[in-house]
Amino acid sequence: MPNPAPPSASSSVASPRLLDQVRARARYLHYSFSTEKAYVYWIRFFIRWHKLKHPRDMGSAEVEAFLSMLAMQRNVSTSTHNQALSALLFLYREVLNMQLPWMDNIRRPTYTKRIPSVLTREEVAALLAAMEGDIAIVAQLLYGTGMRLMEGLRLRVKDVDFERNAIIIREAKGSKDRVVMLPRSLTGPLRKQMQAAHALWMSDRAAGKAGVEVPHALESKYPQIGSTWGWFWLFPSPTFATDPATGVVRRHHLFEDRLKRALRKAITATGIQKRVSAHTLRHSFATHLLQAGTDIRTVQELLGHSDVSTTMIYTHVLKIAAGGTASPLDSLTPIAPPQQPPRCEEAVVAYDISSSKQLRHTDHAANHDEQQGHQQDHLGALRQAPHIAPRAARAPLVLVEQRLQLTCIDSAPQTSAIRARVKPLLVFEPHHPLESEEAQTVRVEGTPELAAFV
Repeated sequence: MPNPAPPSASSSVASPRLLDQVRARARYLHYSFSTEKAYVYWIRFFIRWHKLKHPRDMGSAEVEAFLSMLAMQRNVSTSTHNQALSALLFLYREVLNMQLPWMDNIRRPTYTKRIPSVLTREEVAALLAAMEGDIAIVAQLLYGTGMRLMEGLRLRVKDVDFERNAIIIREAKGSKDRVVMLPRSLTGPLRKQMQAAHALWMSDRAAGKAGVEVPHALESKYPQIGSTWGWFWLFPSPTFATDPATGVVRRHHLFEDRLKRALRKAITATGIQKRVSAHTLRHSFATHLLQAGTDIRTVQELLGHSDVSTTMIYTHVLKIAAGGTASPLDSLTPIAPPQQPPRCEEAVVAYDISSSKQLRHTDHAANHDEQQGHQQDHLGALRQAPHIAPRAARAPLVLVEQRLQLTCIDSAPQTSAIRARVKPLLVFEPHHPLESEEAQTVRVEGTPELAAFV
């Protein structure tokens, strides 16, 4: 029986899976872990959407069809669209090592610049006051220094310099380091936070736990560097987790979703209606510095922007917030509306003239003093009329004593009925319907004249 042929060199070593190649290449190029996860997600989505077809067997038509599906069916934003395209170009150029002409012909969607959401100083104070614990210190640090969320959570103990009131942010966006101020109001809270972190560090050392993650394979050169106090997290997690890169169970920094949940709770408590995220604190930091007169180049360095044009977006917010441009509406001269004669509203009667309790008949047989007392009661009742229960109104009259409006009374269209009801108190010549706004004369027996207007 013939011996089987020896395996070839290409088949003796199994080829790694495509997604493992993507991860290895991203780590070789020192991409951040969040970028690595995003690229793996889009590449997996791309392959599954094309029914597990290998990317080598696909080209520009499949890539454009996938991107069109994202834009038209899923309605993704321009930033998400660009991220998916970058992931596919990374797959073909860096992982598969394919340089095809169609890659340069794919058009990227135009990035839409948005005015960032900025809180006022009062809103920031209320928001921070509604938070508590170590996550509240993180939020204060983001607003007080302009850090990004992950820059604040990844701070090490050695990065805080209390003597110079400075904080060193290492390996920020674009793998750049920068220095920001340490707010003096946070000196006490940060020292207490270090004491709490030191207690966790001591318990980890006593339990023989693995040290924290360190960058650039420093652990291979200095095996115990991850266990030193200086490299410990300033905001350590209360629990242990598995390192996704090495599989080692160790303590990581606080999970970023904790701040997001705390912000949502604080927004609900304060009633702020603006869209607020962790990055809103960074936007508010930059805007408030510019409002205080800080040079824009200084703000650019504190934020870590490579180009000052990125920082210029906050000047647009500043112009709007300061109200530098007056609206033409404010320059208009207000014109008062034409004055209308006072009228009683429909179905509202201020005085019930049929009520014997409020309007008593004049007793002509009584002496003159008694009549004068009754007449004073009648006028007092007219002045107190607005609180009387309403009746159906049709053609109201407004009584004015010596040019002072008293109230309005009900008058039905039947002038005889009006005369019969009011005659004991009022004697007048009806003018119905009233064709002008001229005053009619209404006489109350034994009293000065009252002018009636409609």
